[in-house]
Amino acid sequence: MGIIYLIRHGQASFGADDYDVLSPLGVRQAQITGQHLVDLGIRFDRCLSGDLLRQQHTAEHALAQFTAAGLPTPALEIDPTFNEFDAFGILDALLPGILPQEPNALHTLKNAAEQPEEFQRIFDLIIARWLSGTYDTPQIESWLAFVERVQGGLNRVLDHAGHKQNIAVFTSGGSITALLHLLTQIPASEAFKLTWQIVNTSLSQLKYRGREVTLASFNNHVHLQLLKTPSLITYR
Repeated sequence: MGIIYLIRHGQASFGADDYDVLSPLGVRQAQITGQHLVDLGIRFDRCLSGDLLRQQHTAEHALAQFTAAGLPTPALEIDPTFNEFDAFGILDALLPGILPQEPNALHTLKNAAEQPEEFQRIFDLIIARWLSGTYDTPQIESWLAFVERVQGGLNRVLDHAGHKQNIAVFTSGGSITALLHLLTQIPASEAFKLTWQIVNTSLSQLKYRGREVTLASFNNHVHLQLLKTPSLITYR
């Protein structure tokens, strides 16, 4: 069987004007991930990334460790089907509907770094509406469309995958959640509870034979744990 490694991006710039930038810690996490994979003796036949900068840069910093070790590394393929869902677009579209019950929600979202727990509560309320499909609007990608997009990306990878290949996909927590939902049939609401537990640069493994795919591991971040530095373990 072949293996697809789903690698979440490193810590992005939560609370900054541009979220889609790796923080210095995110860069370090990516480098640690790459070195861990080198040390394990894993060699990739293909490497893919969504087109978000945090995904691409995580891939570049991780794969640079292979180059530094004198190991061949395939060129990074960019496939936007592995992009994260547009969280900010969803917030903008669905926020007005909760304001009668949550009049301080806009202030909370604008000051996310100052009130992370309250931000998470409001975010969860809006995501629950998005998952339900009841509040779909033309300007945002629905949950079902997002899942279909990610599944299409996985199918394309499988259609071009060789026997027993190792394939890396640098992606985001939501995309990993969508695949978890597809492969295990766990309800979307329950899958999203696990989303918030996905560690930056964690590794999840899918084993495949043809179009048959099995979840082999989820959210492995031992490469960070082994360094015994709690600050390396982040979730945004």
